[in-house]
Amino acid sequence: MGLNVTQTLIQAHLVEGEMIAGREIGIKVHQTLTHDATGPLVMLQLEAMGLDRVKTDLSVQYVDHNILQQDYKNPDDHLFLRSACQRFGLWYSGPGNGVSHPVHQERFGKPGKVLLGADSHTPAAGSIGMLAIGAGGQEVAMAMAGMPFHFRMPDIWGVKLVGDLPDWVSAKDVILEMLRRHDVDGAVHRIIEYYGPGLESLSVMDRHVVANMGTELGATTTVFPSDQEVKRFLRSQGREEDWSEIVADKDAQYDIDEEIDLSQLEPLIAKPCSPGNVVPVREIQGMPIYQTYIGSSANPGYRDLAVAARIVEGRQISANVSFDLNPASRQVLENLARDGHLVSLIRAGGRIHQVGCNGCIGMGQAPATDRISLRTVPRNFPGRSGTPEDQVYLVSPETAAASALTSVITDPRELPMDYPKVKDPESPSLNINLLEPPLALEKAANVQLQKTANIVSLPQFDRLPDHLEIPVLLKVADDLSTDEILPAGPQFSPYRSNILKSSEFAFFRVDTSYPERASKVKERGGHAVVGRQNYGQGSSREHAALAPRCLGLRVVIAMSFGRIHWQNLINCGVLPLTFKDESDYQQIEQSDLLRLNDLRNKILQGSEIEVAHVTNDNTFLTEHQLSARQVDILLAGGMINWAGEKVNQADN
Repeated sequence: MGLNVTQTLIQAHLVEGEMIAGREIGIKVHQTLTHDATGPLVMLQLEAMGLDRVKTDLSVQYVDHNILQQDYKNPDDHLFLRSACQRFGLWYSGPGNGVSHPVHQERFGKPGKVLLGADSHTPAAGSIGMLAIGAGGQEVAMAMAGMPFHFRMPDIWGVKLVGDLPDWVSAKDVILEMLRRHDVDGAVHRIIEYYGPGLESLSVMDRHVVANMGTELGATTTVFPSDQEVKRFLRSQGREEDWSEIVADKDAQYDIDEEIDLSQLEPLIAKPCSPGNVVPVREIQGMPIYQTYIGSSANPGYRDLAVAARIVEGRQISANVSFDLNPASRQVLENLARDGHLVSLIRAGGRIHQVGCNGCIGMGQAPATDRISLRTVPRNFPGRSGTPEDQVYLVSPETAAASALTSVITDPRELPMDYPKVKDPESPSLNINLLEPPLALEKAANVQLQKTANIVSLPQFDRLPDHLEIPVLLKVADDLSTDEILPAGPQFSPYRSNILKSSEFAFFRVDTSYPERASKVKERGGHAVVGRQNYGQGSSREHAALAPRCLGLRVVIAMSFGRIHWQNLINCGVLPLTFKDESDYQQIEQSDLLRLNDLRNKILQGSEIEVAHVTNDNTFLTEHQLSARQVDILLAGGMINWAGEKVNQADN
């Protein structure tokens, strides 16, 4: 039996384990990606490890999230990150160059290589035939130090694409169709691989849209073949020499099979407050809107804004609609200007915002309370826009532009015009001068890290104790996101390099009293949190594990976890347990007391852990689902302690 693309990529870089679904494997990492929301902690970890220089082929630090400079905190972080890049041998992309994912694809991504990124949308690079996976910052730091990346071998889900997209339907509708079918946890512990004749009509940047939002399905990553379209894209970027063909063998098979007939798709929309809450646009059209927002890492391409420009060209958007435009890279913005599309957008009433993540993470462009915002961003979790009572819907650029003209949710097929088919330019204007390459080793050794008072070293965590008797401080429902555990935005994100300060905002969108209550019981052994399905979905931000850990979180018990957050909990020394029986979740109330005895031995002896429900005077069963390596990390009190122990053992 031949290999599919995913198996080909994993097999080529496998250094530990076997490609058996459910087993832990380790792969060699060639490239890493960090940004200014995750990078500061990564750089502090490199400093703590005493690393002289990163050991990857290439590592890049992007400044794209915290670029709203309302005081000194964010720019101070930028100076720190630039000095860390010079010290440790990374490329540096400063504010204004663009969002990490499209810029990395334009300038650095290589088919066949492994990319590990401290951002959950790193799988976007799967659009050019990379194995690109999102992870917590601690794992990315370990990869930069030359260590393999470990994860559970997923099932490979083959999605065969046939047919061609109809007019007014685009790549966003393809991934929304997957979310309509499978919801936000349908691909947990799976890799989605797209193949079939339908690929011929999808450009690399179309594939980027699909691969980026595969994360919203819970997928470990998304993979496309490296075919002639990828070759064309890299040629347009002046990097044809980086291309290599990687396609599935003719007799390749998949663990799961599915087919999408592109010709049968229609404009789709994800309603609040989940990317999986998808319906056809025609079912809810006519609802009045406040804002449309085009751009972000989920629709970052030239075409995505150029098609909007063609739709509104010679027209005027409704006076009561904010038409927000968020180019995702400097290169895209420059080419839109060169080709006249920027003028069309501005003349129609568009608001051009700084190149970066911006409103996607609640860093500006927040909508009015209870007013509908149509966005091409990847997520619409509650409050993520920056407005607590938001009404964010996820749509294609076509639906967003059409609705901006009519001031109501509009099926773009009903516009009185022909569909303006737009392609990416074959010869775009390229500008790479503002990407700073690594310093030579002899110069790098003399660089001092530029730290200010807001850049605080990571806290020391103790080892997991043998016995815990702890209260349940929070009980939460399905699909709790990391945005709700530790939010982004101008109020919170400037403290990403100060985890102690960040902890003051833990569970801010769930219960603002949590930090104070957690602090009161921290010295008495800590506390637990109880959740249901898909606990910790969404962002890779390890702050969502670190901040509660700083406040004494020791155990999270849920029905299931988001992949990255589950690993981040382990890396922070927090024990993630899953209920054996869902009815036990129903029996636990907030403030109930739980007891775990002989914990370290039980974790070492097997996967089943008995928990005493002290308040109800009974017990229930859970399991930990950890590999032997993860058990070692957890018992050590987290990844940093574990890595330090490994270094000490090597020295002795």
